[in-house]
Amino acid sequence: MVSHVVIEHPIDDYLRLDRVPYTWCPGCGIGTALQHILRAIKELVEEGKLDRKKILFVTGIGCTGRAAGLVKLDSAHVVHGRPIPFAIGAKLANPEINPIVFSGDGDIAGIGGNHLLHAARKNMDIFVIMINNLTYALTGGQLAPTTPYGVYSTTTPYGNPETPIDVAKVLVSMNVNYVARWSTAHLTKIKDSVKYAMQKRGFRFIEILSTCPEIFGRHIKIGDPVTLYKRLQKIAKISSKPSFEDIKYDWETEITCGVFLDDDKPGFFDNFIRNIEVVKSGRG
Repeated sequence: MVSHVVIEHPIDDYLRLDRVPYTWCPGCGIGTALQHILRAIKELVEEGKLDRKKILFVTGIGCTGRAAGLVKLDSAHVVHGRPIPFAIGAKLANPEINPIVFSGDGDIAGIGGNHLLHAARKNMDIFVIMINNLTYALTGGQLAPTTPYGVYSTTTPYGNPETPIDVAKVLVSMNVNYVARWSTAHLTKIKDSVKYAMQKRGFRFIEILSTCPEIFGRHIKIGDPVTLYKRLQKIAKISSKPSFEDIKYDWETEITCGVFLDDDKPGFFDNFIRNIEVVKSGRG
């Protein structure tokens, strides 16, 4: 008789295992990134630095957005482009919670781009993690705002003629409290960066470059997951404290990774409370 040994994964308690195996394609980097985000959360909880019951995990629409149904946390899977305002509304209703927005580049930088800019402008006390697979993967590989210049998409069959948005660089220019970019080739960096950012106030943002062999890779003739991963590994170059001008976003040469901004300015709630105190004192 064959005996079966059940091996428990370190983050099993943070997943709805009845929904495994999940919908992501083989070679997709979303699950890899999510695993290390959950490892960071687990470590913070075990160290007594984070209350698991106060986490709100918000996703939008797209491949990344499906994570809301997989994590064993209070979560919300909301309409396309709206995870940031949903997280803000929840935080305003209950300032004790810790909202994490986890969504894709199309959802965050495309239809939700205006929400991203104004949340950053306010230094809103939320944490945004954007998985960037460089395309609209769920709907067939259309041009995304993050698709690099010259790269094929189903809506630009002769190559993207437009300048892409370097989202991390845009947010650096807005002087928020934390901006970093990593790739799924930098797993320890992802975990450590998430763990650090979770403990900060104000607006925090981490971009994670991810492989999508089935849509992005296949369309640019790199459909093999290992080959695509090696390509990402080659161009996702870590730089220590690069200047604004040195941050690059080029599929052919380099997409700069690292911590681009780390500050501790008062967040939205700090400023809001200060305003209330001014009004109560009669000085307003």
